[in-house]
Order: sequence, then structure tokens, then C-alpha cells
Amino acid sequence: MGRALQLAAEAARHDDVPVGAVVVSPSGEVVGEGANEREAGGDPTAHAEVLALRAAARRTGSWRLEGCTLVVTLEPCPMCAGALMLARVATVVLGAWDPKLGACGSVWDVVRDRRATHRVEVVGGVREHECSRLIVDFFGAHRGVAS
Repeated sequence: MGRALQLAAEAARHDDVPVGAVVVSPSGEVVGEGANEREAGGDPTAHAEVLALRAAARRTGSWRLEGCTLVVTLEPCPMCAGALMLARVATVVLGAWDPKLGACGSVWDVVRDRRATHRVEVVGGVREHECSRLIVDFFGAHRGVAS
């Protein structure tokens, strides 16, 4: 989660919502990472999770990331939750829960839907205070509100 927090801070410096993600192989090796780049790239799909999954697929040579874990500072949205399932990621470790768009248990539970062909284990609340603080501070600064 430490590296994901660093990536999230980098995203904020580029005026993107501070979310960072890291894909870890079954052996514990970091095989992909990403930070939000929606503003930087003008791409609505440039979420940290998607970028990390793309990097991991390139590095491993396969879109099937079976046995991998995605570590992310904010609970994935429905798009990213779908990408996790389609990539066959085994586990998502998330920092802060997203009460507006979370799709790993808070608003929706896309990754564990019994109708899905692949389900993802969810471990939530890891370094939650630090992850939440990044988001609160970012939006507080953008809205001119003290946090």
C-alpha cells in the first residue's frame, strides 16, 4: 500500500484524483502500477487500476492475471471492478471505501456477485486513514474547504 500511496500523491500533483494502484504477482513481485491520469491524458478510462492492470499484462505477457493481487488506495468503481474480474485478479486490497461509486462492497459488490464467472476476494480498510486523507484533502483544496 505504501507504493500505491506514493502513486496517488503523484496523481494529485497533476491535478488528478489521488488514486494509486499496484499489481503484485503470486510470488510478491510488483508487475504493474498506475496512478489516475484522467486529467493528464484526457482519458475517462485512465483510472489507476486500469493502468496498473495494463502494465501488468504487458509485463507478464498475458491478460490473465490469475493469482495476482491489486492494491489500490480507493475502492474500485464499477468499471475497474469489472476489469479486475475480466483480468482474473485473485484479490483486491483497498485502502479507503468509496461511499459514492464503490463496487467492491460499499455501494455495489460487483467483484463478488454470485452470477459472475470469476469472483475477487476483497480485503478492505488497509491504511484507510491515510488513503482517505488524500481524497479528503484533494477535494477540500479543490472546493476551497478546509479539511
